[in-house]
Amino acid sequence: MKSMINNLAKCLICLSVVGLANQAHSQTVNKKKPNIVFFLVDDLGYSDVQAFGSSFYETPNIDKLAKEGMKFTDAYAACPVCSPTRASIMTGKYPAGMHTTDWFGAPQPEEEAKKKNYTRLLLPAHYIENLPLKEETIAEALKAGGYKTFIAGKWHLGGTPDFWPENQGFDVNKGGNSMGNPGKGGYFSPYNHNPRLDAGPAGEYLPERLAKETMKFIEDNKDQPFFAYFAFYNVHGPDDTTPALKAKYTAKREKLGLTDQFGDEGGKKVRIVQSDPTYAGMVQSVDDAVGKVMAKLKELKLDDNTIVVFFSDNGGLAINEGSPTSNLPLRGGKGWMYEGGIREPLIVRYPGVIKPNTINETPVISNDFYPTFLQMVGLPPLPKQNTGGVSILPLLEQKTIKKRSLFWHYPHYGNQGGSPASAVRDGDWKLIHWYEHDRYELFNLRDDVGEHNNLLTAEPKIAKKLKKELDKWLQQQDAYFPSKNPNAK
Repeated sequence: MKSMINNLAKCLICLSVVGLANQAHSQTVNKKKPNIVFFLVDDLGYSDVQAFGSSFYETPNIDKLAKEGMKFTDAYAACPVCSPTRASIMTGKYPAGMHTTDWFGAPQPEEEAKKKNYTRLLLPAHYIENLPLKEETIAEALKAGGYKTFIAGKWHLGGTPDFWPENQGFDVNKGGNSMGNPGKGGYFSPYNHNPRLDAGPAGEYLPERLAKETMKFIEDNKDQPFFAYFAFYNVHGPDDTTPALKAKYTAKREKLGLTDQFGDEGGKKVRIVQSDPTYAGMVQSVDDAVGKVMAKLKELKLDDNTIVVFFSDNGGLAINEGSPTSNLPLRGGKGWMYEGGIREPLIVRYPGVIKPNTINETPVISNDFYPTFLQMVGLPPLPKQNTGGVSILPLLEQKTIKKRSLFWHYPHYGNQGGSPASAVRDGDWKLIHWYEHDRYELFNLRDDVGEHNNLLTAEPKIAKKLKKELDKWLQQQDAYFPSKNPNAK
């Protein structure tokens, strides 16, 4: 009898162990890694959404993201133009270290030197025009970790198909190629024969189409972890929107009594009022697309297990090339080293980790996304990836990160009027080194976010400290510099 009882007890213990093991296995299987949806807007300025100060453009879906997540007031692109920032997002590295410092397709110094009418003081630095295939992109790292990867929209990180998204870790590519903008008429089907986007029905608007492609990808991959990189061509020129949206904002402009107003920035005309109806329509189209993708996530009950990021690749176009928007209270815009060229609207939403409707003032930069994503999804950091960023997960959890400085290096002339420069931000202080005439400016961003008061002579010790810090970083990055133009007048 005693033997029977002992055997029965052993059987019950075995069954319990097996049951617990099966339960643990089931929980492991059912606990899917979080998805990632990354909204990257092209040329969107810091003040171009309502959550960051716009009173003319309407962005209710983006504002909803801010209320449900964390808004960063001091978030930066790694460069004041597009390709370098996009390269920093893909690799976690500073563009200076990869020598990908200008938009891909910009003239090289030897090309400028051949032009008889090129009389600027400096020749721009040489730069690499493709995202090197040796770099392990965030898409490749996530794919290796079991993620399905997708891009819709702008790539602009390589001039030939060898360097396009499908060769840089993306399983599905809808619209990504060498183009920096859709071209004339390209915001509507047939999209100027985009080699990675089939024509749609007549009248189809590009952001609407890219939203549909993103929603389809999410639907097709709802049962596995995915990374969806929705890289808008909006709001980059050529400015174009639907007739209905243009009519809406033309009427709103008239009702508010708005007029186009401009100031001066280094002899260039800079817009100081948001009042362009076409641009406003382009911004709303971004917001509409964000809303549709978020609705799909909610419909599929994926919204609580999806990390959502909203960001821009450089400042708004406020100077030259039509100057359709204003970045006030920030100075300058795309192509400039002032805050209007590099400070961006950043929102991160992730229920259960991020407390809703929170604001973070810690300076962060586009290089940070790579290590942040790896940590958030439970993948180990890449030991050989010498990143220029850090994981900002502690910030999302309302903790702190180690104090650090942020750096920029743009040794080129921007189409928007900016000239070659480097910069460093250390706490509230920002130092800019303009290479023409070897000139410096020092600003306290806490007191002077508009960068109106150059404190270089008033604070020589701080200027000296930041100059030393910037020079050391540039040396560590093996940065390329502009050179003297022998034909300069």
